[in-house]
Amino acid sequence: MAELGMDVPQPHVVILPFPAQGHIKPMLMLAELLCHAGFDITFVNTDHNHTHIDQSGFHSRFPRLRFMSIPDGLPPEHPRIFSGRLAPDWLFSTRSVSKPKFKDLVISLSQETGRWSPPTCIIADGIMSSAIDVAEELEIPVITFRTYNAGSTWINFHITKLIEKGEIPFQGDDMNRPITSIPELENILRRKDLPSICRVEEVENPVLQFYITETAAMTRASALILNTFNELEAPVISQLGSIFPKIYTIGPLHALLESRIKDHPRSDSSNGSLRKQDRTCLTWLDSQPSKSVIYVSFGSVVVLTHDQLLEFWHGLVNSEKPFLWVRRQGLLGMDEEVGETPAELMRGTEERGCIVGWAPQEEVLAHRAVGGFLTHGGWNSTLESILAGVPMVCWPQVADQQPNSRFVSDLWGIGLDMKDTCDRSIVEKMVRDLMEGKRESIRQSSAEISRMAHDSVQEGGSSYCNIDKLIEHTRSIM
Repeated sequence: MAELGMDVPQPHVVILPFPAQGHIKPMLMLAELLCHAGFDITFVNTDHNHTHIDQSGFHSRFPRLRFMSIPDGLPPEHPRIFSGRLAPDWLFSTRSVSKPKFKDLVISLSQETGRWSPPTCIIADGIMSSAIDVAEELEIPVITFRTYNAGSTWINFHITKLIEKGEIPFQGDDMNRPITSIPELENILRRKDLPSICRVEEVENPVLQFYITETAAMTRASALILNTFNELEAPVISQLGSIFPKIYTIGPLHALLESRIKDHPRSDSSNGSLRKQDRTCLTWLDSQPSKSVIYVSFGSVVVLTHDQLLEFWHGLVNSEKPFLWVRRQGLLGMDEEVGETPAELMRGTEERGCIVGWAPQEEVLAHRAVGGFLTHGGWNSTLESILAGVPMVCWPQVADQQPNSRFVSDLWGIGLDMKDTCDRSIVEKMVRDLMEGKRESIRQSSAEISRMAHDSVQEGGSSYCNIDKLIEHTRSIM
């Protein structure tokens, strides 16, 4: 759909993501698609993230998109890491500090004069119920966007049921015990595959209660948006239809952008990356044989211990496969000192490795040299790997990563699940199995699901049609 004329009255949508890279990226891609449809978009970041996003490219391509910011309530020196004792700080500040500031911002937008009309809709992140509160107070229609897949979203709606049945907290140490009370996933999930928030000692755990509350609040929205595609998760999407009157599955969003906006740049920098990319890794990949490289990235929030770092490093070097490893600032938490590196690791890395601080991941996964992805299993990374047809080894740590890794291995058959272990010999074996074609069924499934993902975003495909339906829904509630 071509961008409409500036003189035609259009919806003004305010979009509020949770202030983390994995939430900002898909919601910003949605903002671009809505701008392309002629909408006015106010995209609200925290002050901290606002200063890290390169906005220059957006202004020239999307004059209807503007960025504004509110405080996140954390001091400048706070690392904003979703790990251990720091996680509650990040979660609860969005309620106590961001909510009143967001309300003030929306009120100020309603009082603007000039080209911008008052907000006609708010699209709120699925764990930003404060935005739903504000929307209701100001009588503005609200849509929720959960940045998980359908399966993980469905699991979250059953956490209260699992507590009532005595499944959470876990009794005993059998983490392989099946979870049988979640429809459509009865034969898939084990205790260890539930989201990390379920690994608590008491039901009153504040992080667990936060997610229960946020999930319940989503049902107050007029519709649910998911960055997935019908062909991948149809049974669970159908189940979610019993909770939400309208569901718009519009993924993979990065592929839908390229399909709808023909001159849209592929680079991640166009999609709100908070980190500076090292594009020299693409040149390094150009020098490697086809399907020979294992790409390694644990995303933007996972933290490793020093021992875990060394286990992965030994496993990668011992696999004797070329590897491209993203080792971002903060990967070791507050301790950035790697210490003295064993000589064999230095030698193996010099011979076959490339280490960068951050990579243009979509381009890396699409590169002919990449044959596998060792990942934390975050949904953005998983979906990008699905589209590229690159099989995965998943090492999940937080949030939805645990169920994602199980879906990858046992529901979709497109990778291996390495959760709850970090041993160099296992890393070496799984990398070899993946890269040497010992799991041919994984490569076949990856290719087939990749084709389905590509088809979904082409004209007439499920996601292509669903973005049109979302656009019309948003126009109808003006």
